[in-house]
Amino acid sequence: MSARSFLVDDRLGDYLANTFNEPALLKQLREETGKMPECGMQIGPDQGVLMSILVKLLNVKSYLEVGVFTGYSSTSVALAMPDDGRIVACDVSDEFTQMARRYWKEAGVDHKVDLRIAPALDTLDALIKEGRQFDLCFIDADKPNYPGYYERAFKLVRPNGLILIDNVLWSGKVADPAVDDESTTIIRELNHTVANDLRVESMILTVGDGITFARVR
Repeated sequence: MSARSFLVDDRLGDYLANTFNEPALLKQLREETGKMPECGMQIGPDQGVLMSILVKLLNVKSYLEVGVFTGYSSTSVALAMPDDGRIVACDVSDEFTQMARRYWKEAGVDHKVDLRIAPALDTLDALIKEGRQFDLCFIDADKPNYPGYYERAFKLVRPNGLILIDNVLWSGKVADPAVDDESTTIIRELNHTVANDLRVESMILTVGDGITFARVR
């Protein structure tokens, strides 16, 4: 993923960056993450603002995140949620999520977050067995498991809830039939699946690297 959409040039990107306000703490988190070799895994600030607005509009009180990294998306959501809001955050990396934990605490939202360090499919299966339901789910993790994450998210998100899937344009590679590596093929097939899934109402927004919006019917 990238902090700036591949769909816009630098000049337009600079202009767009001045059309919204990024909280100072999130900017600090983004800039600290930007020094890491893996910084491309971080969502952009425009995506964070979009998610914050959605949380407030939908009055989200239960949020499920698949793929935490250093915590930009979860912190954005936690700050936007009411004090009784709760997050289940799934990741396999204790190293990367150490930064997330630090920023959750600094933001005063750590009491909202239940971080589960384990393969996300296992965590999602456990949540299904528990009968958990969520208002919003954001999927932004390893691409080969996207289909499994999506099917489980459908079972965990309540009717009229929202499933968001990041990186669905994959730097434009999904539209190039000559590109057939595993991740591209899986994302391309998932996009087709979601578009034809009568259980949801969906579209892809050209924000960042593409975000699928899927409202559970």
